[in-house]
Amino acid sequence: QLVESGGGLVHAGGSLRLSCSSSEGTFDDYAIGWFRQVPGKNREGVSCISTSGPEYIDSVKGRFIIGSDDDWKTVYLQMNNVKPEDTAVYYCATVVEGDYNDCLWADDMDSWGKGTQVTVSL
Repeated sequence: QLVESGGGLVHAGGSLRLSCSSSEGTFDDYAIGWFRQVPGKNREGVSCISTSGPEYIDSVKGRFIIGSDDDWKTVYLQMNNVKPEDTAVYYCATVVEGDYNDCLWADDMDSWGKGTQVTVSL
């Protein structure tokens, strides 16, 4: 079971840090992705991290950072210089390392958290 935390209300230009933890302990042997969804739109991959390193969609490059604590028990998404268009429910998701084509593609992910709301105000 995946659990996200850290969402909330933040002003444009501010920062927020989302965290994802697993009831199974660590994220060893998994690729982990952060996705977001707004009403009426498909879930969008934002960033993911795997043995190949971190990946980001263009709209968050230079603003968001994905990483983990030293023992891979928590994966975070550091969101800097947030914009109103970053407003969404954010989900973390995992897939067994190597068992996917694209860790930014929602259909390739196996397990999902319930999401945390991020709202960016002007």
